[in-house]
Amino acid sequence: MSDDSDEEAPAGAPMWMATFADLMSLLMCFFVLILSFSELDVIKYKQIAHSMRDAFGVQQKLKLDSIPKGTSIIAQQFSPGKPDPTVLDVVQQETTNQDMNSLRIGNPDAEESDAETVKDLLTEQMQRLMEETQDDADMLRRLLRAEIEAGQVHVENEGRTITVRIREKGSFPSGSSVLDPSFIDVLSRTGDALNQIEGRIAVEGHTDNVPFSNAAYGSNWDLSAKRSVAVAETLLGRSGLAPQRLTVSGFADTRPQASNESWEGRAQNRRVEIVVRQPLEQSQDQLMQEMRQQNPDALDAMDTVGLQN
Repeated sequence: MSDDSDEEAPAGAPMWMATFADLMSLLMCFFVLILSFSELDVIKYKQIAHSMRDAFGVQQKLKLDSIPKGTSIIAQQFSPGKPDPTVLDVVQQETTNQDMNSLRIGNPDAEESDAETVKDLLTEQMQRLMEETQDDADMLRRLLRAEIEAGQVHVENEGRTITVRIREKGSFPSGSSVLDPSFIDVLSRTGDALNQIEGRIAVEGHTDNVPFSNAAYGSNWDLSAKRSVAVAETLLGRSGLAPQRLTVSGFADTRPQASNESWEGRAQNRRVEIVVRQPLEQSQDQLMQEMRQQNPDALDAMDTVGLQN
C-alpha cells in the first residue's frame, strides 16, 4: 500500500525561490549604490555647502539694534539692501559692512559706471577752469613784466584765485597812502586786464608791526585801509571797473607775509593785494546743467555715489 506523502517532489527549485532571488539581486544593487555614494568629494561638498548657505540664508546672524534701513527715498517697494539681479525673485540684506550707511540717494538702479563717467567729465571740466585761471594769471605777468622784474609787483595764482601783490617800493612813499604818480599807469594797465577776467575783486591793505601814527593817519589800521582805498579808486577811475565787483579792506599787521623781525620781512609785509576770486561754484553749477542736457541718465547716477554732495 502506497502513501501520497512518500511521493517524490517535483524536480527543480521551489516556486518561491525565483521571487527570493530577484529580491536579493535588488538588495545587492541597492547596497552597491549606497557604497558608491559613500565616497565623498570634500571639495565639491564645500562648494555645494557654500552655495546652499548663500541661497537659503544670510552671511551671518546679527542682533539688530535698529530696524533695517531702506536704500532709496523714491523706491516703489521696500528693500533692506541693494538687490542684485538673480534667478530668484528674493531680496537679501547685505551684512558685509555694518558701519557703512545703507541709504543711497537717487536712483538705486543707476549704473556706477555712468557715475564714474560723469565724475571724470566733471574733473576734466574743473581742470579746464583751472587752466583758464592760469592763463589769466600769465596774462597779468606778461602785462606787468617790468614791474615784476623791478620787485614792485608779484603775481601768483592758486586754484581759482589770482593775487596781484603790490609792494610799497615804487608804489607808495613811506608812511603815506598817496600813490606815486609813476605807478598810476601800472594800476591803469592792471585794471584794463581785470576787465577781461571774471570774478570778484578784493583790495586788501597790509602793514608791518611797527607802531605808526601821525597827523594824517591814526594807526597802522588807518594807513592800510587808506592805501587800499587809493588803489581801488585808481582802478575804478582809470579802467572803468564795475564798482559792484570791488571790496576794500585794511588788515594792518594782522596778516604778515614774512617775519617782522628783519628789515626785509617788514618790507614784504608793507603791501596792497588785489585778490581776484573767480566763481568756482557757479562754474560748477553751470557745468552740471550743461551735462544734464547732454546726458541726463548718466548724471542721475551721480546721486548713487554722492558726487553732488
